[in-house]
Amino acid sequence: MQALIDKAKVLIEALPYMRRFLDKTIVIKYGGSALSQAQRATFAVDAVLLKYLGLRPVIVHGGGPQIGATLERLGKKSTFVGGLRVTDDETMDVVEMVLCGQVNRQIVSLVPEAGGRAVGLTGADGNMLRVTQRLEDGCDLGRVGRVVGVDAEAITAVA
Repeated sequence: MQALIDKAKVLIEALPYMRRFLDKTIVIKYGGSALSQAQRATFAVDAVLLKYLGLRPVIVHGGGPQIGATLERLGKKSTFVGGLRVTDDETMDVVEMVLCGQVNRQIVSLVPEAGGRAVGLTGADGNMLRVTQRLEDGCDLGRVGRVVGVDAEAITAVA
């Protein structure tokens, strides 16, 4: 019985936030370090719950550890400057393969299991993201960019 009372208290405390964010798009950053098997399922349930509460969650995910592991398996050493991976064309191919072909698909497949719907998009889809090349401490990082604009039409079209 106490567990039910505790859950009711949480919902009562959350009510003002649910009202405040009703029909709002919220962006959730889901880091690559949090992509373990156990955490993925609970994350998907939480994201679907937000949708049922009237919010419009958009998940932006990472995948740094997965990229690093794949590069290592391929015998390619990662170099970092200021915490950012130096990314040549070959590394970018691996980044896209891991983020789009593996991580994104895994996250998207979990949402229906939790009772929701999801579509996977990349920043390149519909020219959603506009970027400029990023330099770190005067160092050329290759294919690393800084986001300078977002065209959210692709996101709202599927939300």
